[in-house]
Amino acid sequence: HGRYGFEAGSEYYFSKHARNLTLPEAALLAALPKGPEYYSPVRFPERALKRRNLVLTEMLHDGKITEKQAEDAEASPLGLHLEPPPNSVAPYFVEEVRKQLEKEYSVDEVQGAGLRVYTTLDLDLQKVANKAVLDGAAAYERGRGWKGNLENVVLEGIDPASYRHPDWSQEIGKGSYVHGMVTEVSAKRVVVKLGAKQAKLTPEDWKWTGHGDGDSFLRSGDIVYVRVTDVAADGTLRAALEQDSGAQAALMAVDNATGDVVAMVGGRDFSLSQFNRATQAERQVGSSFKPYVYTTALEAGAKPTDIVVDGPVTFSTPGGPYTPHNYEANYRGPMTLINAFAESRNIPALKLANRYGIRKVIATAHRFGITSEIPPFLPVALGAAGIRLSEQVSAYSVFPNDGIRVEPRYIRKVVQADGLPFDDKPAQVSDVISVETAREMMQLLEAVVQHGTGAAAAQLKHPLGGKTGTTNNFTDAWFVGFSPSVTCGTWIGYDDEQSLGDKETGARAALPMWIDFMRAAIAGKPNEEFAADAAQKKTVDSAMGKPAQPVKIVAPLVPEAAAVSR
Repeated sequence: HGRYGFEAGSEYYFSKHARNLTLPEAALLAALPKGPEYYSPVRFPERALKRRNLVLTEMLHDGKITEKQAEDAEASPLGLHLEPPPNSVAPYFVEEVRKQLEKEYSVDEVQGAGLRVYTTLDLDLQKVANKAVLDGAAAYERGRGWKGNLENVVLEGIDPASYRHPDWSQEIGKGSYVHGMVTEVSAKRVVVKLGAKQAKLTPEDWKWTGHGDGDSFLRSGDIVYVRVTDVAADGTLRAALEQDSGAQAALMAVDNATGDVVAMVGGRDFSLSQFNRATQAERQVGSSFKPYVYTTALEAGAKPTDIVVDGPVTFSTPGGPYTPHNYEANYRGPMTLINAFAESRNIPALKLANRYGIRKVIATAHRFGITSEIPPFLPVALGAAGIRLSEQVSAYSVFPNDGIRVEPRYIRKVVQADGLPFDDKPAQVSDVISVETAREMMQLLEAVVQHGTGAAAAQLKHPLGGKTGTTNNFTDAWFVGFSPSVTCGTWIGYDDEQSLGDKETGARAALPMWIDFMRAAIAGKPNEEFAADAAQKKTVDSAMGKPAQPVKIVAPLVPEAAAVSR
């Protein structure tokens, strides 16, 4: 269930430290490494019990325990004690805070010293981010059609009465996305168990699958993914059938002026996977890498209105001739840099990277805070490099900040149990590019939203800029963009890098999540504008800015549970 190590496993399964485990509890954890999912005591308790007892038998044979101890332990129930996570609204954010605290202070101090941690999280925007990611991933899944291949507990030989899904530890209400077990199924009615609650579905709730009757594609014992659509006065739930085929999504947003991370979502379901796709996953970024190419060109003297020819070309490379193509498989001829960037034409970007040097382009990316090792091959100009979403978001904030980068931060203040604060650590601020280059790049990035691949965002009727990104075989879809005050990035893909499907571009798969989030982020800011060419350069004070209401977390912090690109 995404926990790594025996201490984490002990806290998850038994809500206690490993040093306090009983013999049968310790034996259960020792049973899991052979197959943590296969022997999951949450999902497959019978398997887990047999495996635990095998461990106890081996301990007896090795003389580590007595026969009486073995008998008593084998007679013990699994004894799971899974407590609902204390922060289900922002679990990935809280886990990131915990890791940073333990890096800064000792584990014992973080877990037991009663620290008060004031974070940068905007709780309202976090809730919007959660919904945007879940709605966006669900819309993508529905758009690809019903795939089925559902896990079935009955066919697995599990007693449905004892089955528990990790999702059931969370609070389930209207709008919740949760896995459930089908308990009743007929042509026009399906009942799904959601922990202690039940949800009812009717044909309208699964119409998108193309199946008319529920019993034509669902069986009792199936594990399904649903969205709770209504909660009646008597507590009865209504739900719509969704799909969880393994597609993941992530979002991160920062305050441009302070670098404060105001929202973060690292995946669709923290209870199933704690891996944070916003801060840990290095995924190919597609055309969202192109700003570093164009920035390099502008720093070398190019102008946004310069002409570049979008036409057939072959480059000589150390690996042999390289003949690239545009996503659209056509050519537009002479174009301004603005239009080539806005329409995300590949050949103009490659010509610029070849003219000014791919090594210089990579050096530019590193100046923006990209830490990945990037090979100096020309296709890198189209995003054939793995980069973290958190780094892309921080890098893009440089443009509306007039060339200044503020290192993202999650923690604003830490106060000891006696009320004395630890020394404040000012945000790290650096000049990345000149104000002139930043404002020229803003012309390109705004054009993406005004008439380019990100034109769908123009519906927000607000000053915005950004860039789409799509990788080879549609394995990753991105949109990273900003308003004058907030920079946000969204990503969608599969952990195993399977294709999202034909035409699932950044504009189609990732941009809708970004729009949903930014609609809330810009609310109440109707008069903000990007800096005009004649305006004085922005200054960023690491202590300035008034990010929205902080969330106070009292320790111990237990987490809740070669590219052809566009």
